[in-house]
Amino acid sequence: MSQYQVVNPATGEVVEEYPTATDAQITDALERSHQAYASWRETPIEERTKVLARVAEIYNERSEELAKIIQLEMGKAVPEGQGEIALVGLIYNYFADNAKAFIEEEKLKGPKNAEAYILRRPVGSLLGIMPWNFPYYQVARFAAPNLALGNTIILKHAPQCPKSAAVMEQIFQDAGLPADAYINVYATNEQVSDVILPDPRNQGVSLTGSERAGSAVAAAAGKNLKKVVLELGGSDPYILLDSPDLDATVKTFFGTRMGNTGQACNSPKRMIVMDDMYDEFVEKLTAVAKEATPEDPSAEGSKLSPLSSLAAKERFMEQVQATIADGATIHAGEGDYDTPGAFVKPVVLTDVKPGKRGYHEELFGPAFMVFKASSEEEAIELANDTPFGLGSAVFSADVDKAAKVGSQIDAGMVFINSPEQSREFLPFGGVKRSGVGRELGPLAMDEFCNKQLFYKQQ
Repeated sequence: MSQYQVVNPATGEVVEEYPTATDAQITDALERSHQAYASWRETPIEERTKVLARVAEIYNERSEELAKIIQLEMGKAVPEGQGEIALVGLIYNYFADNAKAFIEEEKLKGPKNAEAYILRRPVGSLLGIMPWNFPYYQVARFAAPNLALGNTIILKHAPQCPKSAAVMEQIFQDAGLPADAYINVYATNEQVSDVILPDPRNQGVSLTGSERAGSAVAAAAGKNLKKVVLELGGSDPYILLDSPDLDATVKTFFGTRMGNTGQACNSPKRMIVMDDMYDEFVEKLTAVAKEATPEDPSAEGSKLSPLSSLAAKERFMEQVQATIADGATIHAGEGDYDTPGAFVKPVVLTDVKPGKRGYHEELFGPAFMVFKASSEEEAIELANDTPFGLGSAVFSADVDKAAKVGSQIDAGMVFINSPEQSREFLPFGGVKRSGVGRELGPLAMDEFCNKQLFYKQQ
């Protein structure tokens, strides 16, 4: 049985299976990608970016169809999937419009009889390993800048997203990309570590996924001296210093955490609230959480889709139950829905203590952990007491005060009076165990790039 399957998370039904690649097919993909690089790197950037602009058009033209594919694969409500696809279009257009400026030569100061400058050149065939939670978006933020730069790509998607993976490869070809400049492979983890990364035709790997997967890929890449970009987990803090409208703030926090049914690495998993608002915040958040009910993810306006799989549901519920067993208080989310599929209730937890389950873990589902802080200093300490460092946000009517607090958070991204955003122009990435490297924005094209010194003396 192939590990690449479309399994409807709303019912548990196996819909489609795709054959896993053989070692010979992986080796063939490496050679084809390497050969395609020789010509793609020499293709004028105006032609490369023209392809990206057409890719954006196709995603926008096929939005509903594409959203229905991932709704079936990983449970995302169709309207939310269309939102993901709209962002994908923005990403491809962003690099279509800006890539040429991003790789302009950078002149250096030097002696009068010489010229020194930095050229940004591609490096070769790259491997992308992508997760299931944002099937199109995760690929776009890796593929768009690297194809614009002139690199070629072999893409291993999550085993539960084989259909969207195949569709993305076809979209590139429909847009005019040479067939072997982007190759989808249904590879195993062993083929990644034992076949692709040791091969000299591969020049680097970008992975978005779990700490465990990131550690394994980084070890294999390091052994073979390959560059890595890793976007791993997060346990992002949202600090609430004060609020002129607590009802609105609660809805903002709840809605942001519930995006993708809580399955986003950069959603607010730890809500740190000042003690004068804490009890009221927990009460209002609990009331909102209890209003959620399971809905057909294909329905318009669906607000509570299933988790991505029955296995994801089991992992999430085990984490929550273990956190409660370790002393946490549960305010909402008791029990389970009497429905088939991977639906879970939004869970509100307080009294999660250091050293106990949940405190230093990433709860990948609709779980809200709320912490009380009696001072800004305590709030900052709580925010930084985590092995992760992806994103964060601080809210206050006093913008300067919020910015001062935000500047002391150890994270790759800090938002003031705004939920975290994934936008095409904002560099995305973290520190500590949340990974290394940046995607999106003007930094994205510098990751798998030969910043070549060019020195000319008269």
